[in-house]
Parts: sequence; structure tokens; C-alpha cells
Amino acid sequence: MHKLIGPLLTALALCVAASCPARAAPVDDARLRTAVDDPANWLTYGRDYANQRFSALKQINRETVAQLVPHWIYQTGTSATFQATPLVVDGVMYLSMPFNHVAAIDAASGRELWRYEHKRKISKMCCGPANRGVSVAYGKVYLGTVDARLIALDAATGRVAWDVALAEDTGPSEKIAQLAPNDALRGHAATGATGVGANMAPLAFNGKIIIGITGVGYGLHLEGDRPNAPLGAVVGFAGSYGRPGFFAAFDAATGQRVWQFDTIAKSNWEGAFRPSTPDGVALNRDTAQERRELAKYPDAALHGGGSAWTTPAFDPHSGTLFVGTGNPSPQMDDVSRPGDNLYSVSLVALDAETGKLKWFYQQVPHDVWGYDVASPPLLFDLPSAKGVIPAVGQASKMGWFYVHDRRSGELLYKSEPFVPQINLFARPTPEGVRVAPGALGGANWTPVAFNADTGLVYVAGSHSPTRYAVREIAATADRPALRYSSLEPIDEPNWGTLSAISTREQGRIRWQKKTEHPMVGGVLATAGGLVFAGEGNGLLSAFDADTGAALWQFQCGAGVNAPPVTYAVNGVQYVAVAAGGNANYGFKQGGALLVFAMPKRR
Repeated sequence: MHKLIGPLLTALALCVAASCPARAAPVDDARLRTAVDDPANWLTYGRDYANQRFSALKQINRETVAQLVPHWIYQTGTSATFQATPLVVDGVMYLSMPFNHVAAIDAASGRELWRYEHKRKISKMCCGPANRGVSVAYGKVYLGTVDARLIALDAATGRVAWDVALAEDTGPSEKIAQLAPNDALRGHAATGATGVGANMAPLAFNGKIIIGITGVGYGLHLEGDRPNAPLGAVVGFAGSYGRPGFFAAFDAATGQRVWQFDTIAKSNWEGAFRPSTPDGVALNRDTAQERRELAKYPDAALHGGGSAWTTPAFDPHSGTLFVGTGNPSPQMDDVSRPGDNLYSVSLVALDAETGKLKWFYQQVPHDVWGYDVASPPLLFDLPSAKGVIPAVGQASKMGWFYVHDRRSGELLYKSEPFVPQINLFARPTPEGVRVAPGALGGANWTPVAFNADTGLVYVAGSHSPTRYAVREIAATADRPALRYSSLEPIDEPNWGTLSAISTREQGRIRWQKKTEHPMVGGVLATAGGLVFAGEGNGLLSAFDADTGAALWQFQCGAGVNAPPVTYAVNGVQYVAVAAGGNANYGFKQGGALLVFAMPKRR
């Protein structure tokens, strides 16, 4: 079912040619734990276990960045939503592409060393072709796939070492035919629905590989009404759709499942019927009505959702994983799931060896807006009057950056809003209510970057208001009663923000840049005083990390909706980013990885 492409594969794998990179040192647990001290490489999705995405490299800096030019370009051959973080290990880059193809590339020259072509075992994809990256460890390359598999490739050759199923399909999914006969949304094609897949970059530690499944509370996603238009709508139907999501640990050598944490509570998933968020913002819920309805839906948790969209952070000192969970199922429409729907839309701390729950913080109990905890958690040390607090932060879809004590989950503060908040937590109406942030965020899956010296976290955000509506249709002789809710884009300007938020000043925004398009992709910060981020219009830009002043930009030819990385080979610093757009936002798609460096001296 799989094939490898490229002549002289064995010779390339053994690096017998003089131009091949030097043989890589083993990537073991000791090396992964000290990745923060290895600026030449980018060993994990977040560069280190803390997901700080900060590099100590500074050959490219405020004074030199204006000279930055393309050094090489790798064409993937696939034009589709491209979200990957490439990893770099001792001169070899490992790049995952849409539809789960993977390549090993000479990181200095761009020459392909091997390529793995993924053949899906099922044609259905719940959540599109995007993949956010691989994990490299123990002599293997690990990837989760859109057809819900975890695959280990030999890092030297690209050959499959093992291939295991993560989960079976979820069963029934939402259909356009369910929409009311007179609903204008019937004219849109479906791009995805509740199902099961995996698109996060796995995480390797202590001989295990961590990954989770997506799509289990996804809803019906509809195309826009014209080419290159944003997502046309997201529709959620009342009923029995989806299954519980999970994070799981697998033995890195064999693929055997070690433990599994279900993102939906096996008991008491209804929780305390909170009328507000834990930090006191009203949710406009009729909790009395929910309590009365609870007995009607005894099996609601069996369809509970809670997709795992984001790569965890790992604290090796406490042995704790920090993960984010997605919305409950059914998405948006809530009549069939009374209660808080634990542990959906939560930041969750797990024992890394057993998968047991340590604590959770549910940002939005009983979510009906699609406010998944999607951006990767960030670990950092927070100075305080009582000493240094080990903290975990998370950039939310609602537009706040939350900061917790990572030992207990206590909320220490949340930042100033980094995007406008309009009718936040408003209930749907038949005519529709304008809500911002919409389901796209705020901060979506986009990772942040953090500078430990200044305490500044750099957050990319989106202002994409949506219209939130509900349809309730009485039963007829040939059709049962019907209820569904929809989130639809509004024909008004959308834009983005890049914000520098001070973690040492209770989340005060130090500076903010407004961008032409919603910011989705990711951020890189460096010791050169720079912050790199891309936009859907194709621009990759470098900003002054202290002031936000724009210092450099390059037109990449397709939406830059993936996180930039930086690395060094033979004393030369490079910046790399995928340019392939994002269909959900209507950004131009492509299939290139661009790598930049300073001009060669003559």
C-alpha cells in the first residue's frame, strides 16, 4: 500500500555521497529533554518540550534581516492546506506534507534524500488533508494520518517500521440532505463532517509516542460560495453524532498502546451545570432546563466529542503532559447533551506515565460556539512576590491568553483581549446573531512563541465574525422534527493581529500589529530580536520583537499558514516555512517549503 520514491535510496540513506549531511547523533530522551540548549536543530514540534518556539540563533537579527533571501525551495507536488512544522536533526530536515506524505531533505541544499508516499486505507477524510508535523526519535519518524493511523518510518530510509490504527470511524455523520428544503446552505458542497482522523504532530518522550484523534465532534463543514472563498458554514445537528476523543501513548519501538485518556469524562460528564465560565463570564445557559432534560439523554457522553487538535507540552520534572481538548458533540447544537460536557474545551494535565488525570480547567462549559482549546499549551517560569511559579499558558479562541499554575491548574490571570469580542457567548437566534471571535478564533490551532528573557509571548490572532443561527422545524408526514445550528461567515472585512503580551504584567499587551488577513499559522521568536509570522496573502514577515516594527517581508506565492522555524548547518542560520495556504480561510493554496538565509559572501 506504500511506496518509496527516489533513485539510489540505499546510497542516500547511508550517506555515502560526499554531499550528504553528516550522520545524525541519536535522538534519544536525554537529547529531547535538552533540546532547548541545541539551537542548531529543531527537534520537536515546539522546538522544546515547553513549546516555546524560541531560538538562540542570532546571525539573522534586527541589523541583518533586511538582507535575508531565499536559499532553496522544495516543491512538494501537492497543492493543499499546508500547516507543517518541519523538524531539523543534524543537517536533515523531516517534512510532513498534506495527505501525510513525508520527505527527508538535506537542510542546507534542499536535496531530497528519501520520500514516503502515504496511501490512505479509507478515502473519507473528516477534517481535510492538513498535517502539522512529525516526531523524530529513537531512529524513527512518527506521523499521525488523516485516516486515523500512527505510523513509524525508519529515519534513515523512510521505510515503514510499523503502522497501527488509532480508532475506527465514528459511525453516522452529518449530511447536506438533513438541511431544511428551503435552506440556502443546501447549495454548498460538504468539505468535512464528524469522523475520525489525526493531524497533530506526535510527541516523543520516555520511549513513548503521544497522539490524539480529531474530528469526533466536527459538525458539517460546507464550502464557500465561490473559488478561494472562506469556509461557507459549519452546521451542527442535534442527535447522536461523534464519539469521545482521546490522547494515547504508544510504545515507540512496537506501536503497542500503553495508555489512553478519553477527553470525555466516563462518569459525571454533566458536571456542575455552571452558569458562567470558571473566571465568571456568563454563558447565557438555562441550566434549570438542562437539569430537567438530563435523564432523556443517558448515552450523551458516548457521543461526546472532544477532539485532540494540538501537540501537548511536557514537563519532565513533574512528569506531566498538558493537552487541549475540542468542542463537545454535537457541535453547536446542545439540546441532546445537557450539562457541562466534561472534559471538552479544557486545558488538561495528565500523568505522563499513566495518562491519569491530574487536573483540568474547562474554559467554556457546555460550549456551543466551537471554542476548542486548539493552540498548543506553553510552559514557562513566572516570577512572583512569592518566588518563581511554574506556569502553563494557552492562547484561546475567545481572544484571551490564560495563565495557570501548572502544579494545580489554578488560574493566575488572563490577558487583555488580543482580538475584538462581540456578543461573546451569545445564544443563536433564528435570524442569526453576530459573534466575534467566531469558531475560527481568536487563536486557533496556531502556536505561540515565548521569550524567557523578556517574558513576552507572541500570539497570532484572527478577527473573523460569524453569524450564529438556529433552525427548528416541526415534523411533517414525511419528515421528523428537525433542529440544527449554523455558524456562517459575514460579508465584512476580516483581519488579524500579532500581539506581544507581557506574562509578567498580568497579560498586558505591550504592542500589537493589525494585519490584512486573519493570522493563522504560527510564530517564531529569536535571540536576534525578531519575531517571524506569515499571512494568508503570501507574506512572511519579520518584526522587531520589542516594538513590533516591520523589518522585512517576502512574498511566498501562496498563503503562509504554517509556523516558521530556524536552524543552523555549518555555521549558517536558516529560516524555513511552508507556503500552501488554508482552505478554511480561503487563502491561496500551494505546495512549497521555502528556506531563507543571508546572501553568500563572494
